Amino acid sequence: MEKANRIKKTCITFQILLLLWFSLDMTGVSLGDKCLVTQSYREDGAFFLIYLVTVILFIVKVQIGKWLVAVWTSLWFITQFLSHEWYTIFNCGIMGSAEGKINYFSGTLQWIRIEGKYIPDIYHTVLHILILLALISTIIYIVKSKVKSEV
Repeated sequence: MEKANRIKKTCITFQILLLLWFSLDMTGVSLGDKCLVTQSYREDGAFFLIYLVTVILFIVKVQIGKWLVAVWTSLWFITQFLSHEWYTIFNCGIMGSAEGKINYFSGTLQWIRIEGKYIPDIYHTVLHILILLALISTIIYIVKSKVKSEV
């Protein structure tokens, strides 16, 4: 039981970290003349509210909440992958041109810049890592809690 509680706490920790990081997208954050993330509540507000509700449901109604978090973070990761990493790998995508992406994110804090190549900025890289951590920890929790209930 203690191990299951530890896994659940880890899962909730990653979900809350992701929620806090994603909240920066709602407010926008600038550091000097560079932008970590623009204020995008108009574009991303519905996504934020959906994730907030799934996290709350995970905490108060774990049996349904764990599945909602797993489904939502899976869809969210796929969307983010197609919106960012796909462009890095294939230099094109379904959401506009690579040049458009480069221009759109040109004012954000970057890890590296490569001429003519879109590389996700710092905000989106951390976001994607947190989405994966929340998703993976939720899947582990689902599997471990299922195994425990079958025993």
